[in-house]
Amino acid sequence: MDKEHIREKIEKLRKELEYHNYRYYVLDDPVISDAEYDRLLRELAKLEEEYPEFQSPLSPTQRVGAQPLEAFSTVTHTVPMLSLQNAMSVEEVVEFDKRVKKLLNINDVEYVMEVKIDGLAVELVYVNGEFVLGSTRGDGYVGEDITQNLRTIKSIPMRLLLNPKLPAPERLEVRGEVYMGKKEFLELNRKRELTGEPLFANPRNAASGSVRQLDPRITAERRLNIYCYGLGQLIGMKVNTHYQILDYLKQWGFRVNPYTKLCKTFDELISHYNFINSIREEIPYEIDGTVIKVNRLDYQERLGTVSRSPRWAIAFKFAALEETTVIEDIIVSVGRTGALTPVAVLKPVVVGGVEVSRATLHNEDEIKRKDIMIGDTVIVTRAGDVIPEVVRVIKEKRKHVKPFRMPDKCPVCGEKVIRPPDEAVRRCININCPAQIKGRIFHFASKRAMDIDGFGEKLIEQLVDKKIIKDVSDIYNLKKEDLLNLERMGDKSVQNIIDAINASRTRPFARFIYSLGIRHVGEHISAILADNFKNIETLMSSNEEKLRSIPGIGPEVANSIVLFFRDTKNRETIRKLLDNIRIEYKKETANKLQGYTFVFTGTLKGMTREEARLRVETLGGKTSSSISKDIDYIVAGEDPGSKLDKAKKLGLTILNEEEFLKLIQIS
Repeated sequence: MDKEHIREKIEKLRKELEYHNYRYYVLDDPVISDAEYDRLLRELAKLEEEYPEFQSPLSPTQRVGAQPLEAFSTVTHTVPMLSLQNAMSVEEVVEFDKRVKKLLNINDVEYVMEVKIDGLAVELVYVNGEFVLGSTRGDGYVGEDITQNLRTIKSIPMRLLLNPKLPAPERLEVRGEVYMGKKEFLELNRKRELTGEPLFANPRNAASGSVRQLDPRITAERRLNIYCYGLGQLIGMKVNTHYQILDYLKQWGFRVNPYTKLCKTFDELISHYNFINSIREEIPYEIDGTVIKVNRLDYQERLGTVSRSPRWAIAFKFAALEETTVIEDIIVSVGRTGALTPVAVLKPVVVGGVEVSRATLHNEDEIKRKDIMIGDTVIVTRAGDVIPEVVRVIKEKRKHVKPFRMPDKCPVCGEKVIRPPDEAVRRCININCPAQIKGRIFHFASKRAMDIDGFGEKLIEQLVDKKIIKDVSDIYNLKKEDLLNLERMGDKSVQNIIDAINASRTRPFARFIYSLGIRHVGEHISAILADNFKNIETLMSSNEEKLRSIPGIGPEVANSIVLFFRDTKNRETIRKLLDNIRIEYKKETANKLQGYTFVFTGTLKGMTREEARLRVETLGGKTSSSISKDIDYIVAGEDPGSKLDKAKKLGLTILNEEEFLKLIQIS
């Protein structure tokens, strides 16, 4: 083919892939299988590689292609991204409605009500239909350029979907809220806990932290999403109402929240607010209220703004679960991964029907930001209606207070504490710290790691409290008499545990790495390390440069691995383990699953579906989101959907999670 035909083919593939992205990520209604999508993407990538003159930052292949930044540059918003005034009661909304009607000198006003998502406000700029710039709200006038991170969110179109009736404007500035769903938030925190990273306090913090990563590859892993709700500057076309804007956004390929409603009367407005409030817990992402906007844009212009807020909109917030109390002390807890977390000891107070006497302060940066001191009177909330958190200090009541300072040594073991670069958490890296040892042993013995059946939390607690074992290597020195004296341990139970310990003396290299509980190193990273190092000794002596040269190992992971193996006590524990166990170093075949296609349904316990898909693809296999007779394996987790029924009807091979892990040699 000549160059012009190549260019046309590349453009056709891009448009086809953009359409399928829209079907999958915006409409949640895919029309092709994952395997077919991957084939198209690979075909496009190959053509772009062969013909670099046709490469484009807007290509679906370039969603995660940028190099990490040193820092974010600033962006001045063409139209300020104003903040909203809040209404906390129906009476305040009534006053807002009266004020709007009085200023407009009319009796009836149409409003649009939207849910107020608890995320991060961003602006997306399109020139002639192409995405050119993305930024945070910042102070409303100047934000940060996060274009390369926003490209990784697949529900954000790189080019507008167009039709003859709705052409692309010359310039389009779209406002939206980037968020992380409740399920995705819990899954992210579960993974961070397993790899020893500090947990996010709530989905909003997780979304904000993910969008502001200097390395877009990290953002891409965080499963963020977006709902778009309005415009900044619009050049090249005319719109008359806010509801029309939302309709245009949907036609252009943006996600618009399904709970948005056009309310023709004030009673409709209040009724819809009550409905949203009633289903708040069922909505799969955090919301903290609703937003009410005057529908007609000419009315909005006439109403104008006051201070930094528009007169034509208001946030009707849900009632907060907050109370006032006093911080009597601040103590530091040490988690199983060594993270030091400051905890406020409160004068007991009932918040939302639950007595609260302690609240997390997250980290020392958060304490400084909120200017919290011992003795302060504070507002306390139950974040997400569950986790107690200090919201703010009532400084007018401040007297006889004492500043708090994080310790330089672990309050449990006395070892020196480190604060890794670019992290807010101080950490004890002593693998044998008593505060960590129980959790580390539990992780070491868990099914995905060394798989010592029967070695549960209650048994571990007794063994550590009675000083029978002091670190994970002591497990292999246990004798029957050590266990017989413990509670609820008969001869048969003891023998079963001894047998399980002996059975764990031989394990694959990847599972041994995972069992060590190195920060940022989960099952997938463990498998990558096992594939790239011939034995534990070469891994222990590796440096950051070598680790970072391995695909899938970033600078943060590399630094964590080097720090872990540099610690003398960690190395000593590993040496003692090697005296008692045999590591299987046989490498997995790179193309072991070549020619096989997998479909996942239901929830997996040991990994996310994305991790499972990546593992299959690493071994040469393919994955799909739809069932057909061409599928080789259906992997069914907990609560499988209709895919399982269809698979049974087609007579396909169905694997449970344990069988799947055995097949890919993780279990």
